[in-house]
Amino acid sequence: MAKTGVIGYGGGPSVIPLIRYEAVTHYKWADDEQFAEILAIANALPGPIATKMAAYLGYRVKGSLGACAAVIAHILPSAVAMIALMSIVQWLSQSAIVQGMIAAVVPVIAVMIGVMAYEFGERAVKGLGKVLGIVLFAIAFALLQLLGVHAAIVIVLFLAYGAVHFKLAERIKNRRNRPKGMRKESGEHHTWNG
Repeated sequence: MAKTGVIGYGGGPSVIPLIRYEAVTHYKWADDEQFAEILAIANALPGPIATKMAAYLGYRVKGSLGACAAVIAHILPSAVAMIALMSIVQWLSQSAIVQGMIAAVVPVIAVMIGVMAYEFGERAVKGLGKVLGIVLFAIAFALLQLLGVHAAIVIVLFLAYGAVHFKLAERIKNRRNRPKGMRKESGEHHTWNG
């Protein structure tokens, strides 16, 4: 598991083939069918997939102690590397050169975020119309900046509104596109006397 922690790069799914090689081919802790079941269980549970697989394989081989050893062996290389890199970043952050590089990047990021916000706003105005787009922008601004509502709550509120808005818009559009004769007939009730 230490090998998968050191060599594996790119997150849990990219490490799975390496874990499979070690567990199935090299050490023969499980066969392909059992490994597929372990992978399915790991996918079903919350959390990092590679760490869950390491814990399960360690438990399968040496019980609770094996699970602890496998998890520690898998995450320790990454943890040590992160601590070392963050220490270097902390040390370099006092450097005038690094501060200059950060200062040069900040305006670029601000422009990129501004362009992205403008494009989202432009799409919103196209889909909703200018008046409604501006009103919804003002409501979002008031909720976020003036009332201090958490961004996640605002996003959920606008997603809910979007679902209702587009269903209502579609219903109105369908009603307008129906031929006049059908609109009249659908509202009338005929009785049959015969």
